[in-house]
Amino acid sequence: MHPTSTAAAVRTLEVPGARLHYEVRGAGPLIVLIGAPMDAAAFAPLADLLATEHLVLTTDPRGHQGSVLDDPDQDSTPELRADDLARLITHLDAGPAVVFGSSGGAVTTLALAQDHPELVSTAIAHEPPLHAVLDDRDALRQGVEDLIASYRSGDVIGAWRQFFVNADISMPEPVLAQMFGGDRDPAQVASESYWFNHEIRGTTSWEPNLERLRSIPTRLVIGIGEESAGQFCDRSSRALADLLDLEPTLFPGDHTGFAGAPMGDPVAFDARLREVLTGA
Repeated sequence: MHPTSTAAAVRTLEVPGARLHYEVRGAGPLIVLIGAPMDAAAFAPLADLLATEHLVLTTDPRGHQGSVLDDPDQDSTPELRADDLARLITHLDAGPAVVFGSSGGAVTTLALAQDHPELVSTAIAHEPPLHAVLDDRDALRQGVEDLIASYRSGDVIGAWRQFFVNADISMPEPVLAQMFGGDRDPAQVASESYWFNHEIRGTTSWEPNLERLRSIPTRLVIGIGEESAGQFCDRSSRALADLLDLEPTLFPGDHTGFAGAPMGDPVAFDARLREVLTGA
C-alpha cells in the first residue's frame, strides 16, 4: 500500500457562471480525477494514494456541493464541465494532464479531450453512460425522461428505482429505502435534485465526435469495471471502444471501484491505474 499524502489544499476558482471548489494534493505530473455528479470527496482515497508521486486535482462539478452556480437553474452539459476543467488545468499551469473521469465524469473527460486535446496527455473514460452509441438509444432516452418525471412528481425512491433498472443494477427495496428515504443530508439532497433536474439528460444524451476523437494526439483509454458485466455502462463503454477501434481496459470493481470501502477498493484501483499509465 502507498502511504497517504498530506492534507489537500482546498481552493476556489471563478469561471463563467460558477465558482468552482477544487482540491490539490501532492507534487509531480498532474492527474485529474473527476465525476459527475460525484464530487471531490468520492475520489479522496484514490487521490491520497496517487499524490505520493503526482499532483492530483479533484473538484466538485458545477452545481454540486461546493461548486456554486450564479444561476441555480442552469443546465450542466459535458461541454460546460469540460470548459471548467480546461480552466482549472490552465490555472494550475501543470498540464498537459492525465485525466481520469468516471460515469458522467467520463463523458466530461471525452468532451475535454475532444475540445482541448492540448491539455490532456491521456484521457481515461471509465464507464461513460452514453445512449448515442447503442442501438436501443431511443428506449434509453425515454427511460431517462420517465425517471426525471418521477423525481419531479416527488417520487424520489421511484425515480432511483427506475435509475437502477435503467442501469441494469440490482438494488433491493430495503437498500433503496435506506439510501433515499427518511431524513437525509440537505447538501446531498440538493446535489441529487440538481442532477435529476439539470444534468442527467445532458450527460447521457451527449454524442461524441468520433472522427475528432480518433484524430487527436491524446491517448484514449475506455475503462470498464471487472464486475460491471451486463450493466448499461458496460454496454455503452464496449460500444464506444468498438467505434473508436480500441480495446476496453478493465479496472477492479464495478462502476465505483475507485471509491472507498464498502463501494470500492482504492488501493487495488491505484495499482491498476498506475499499470495503465505505464502501459503495463
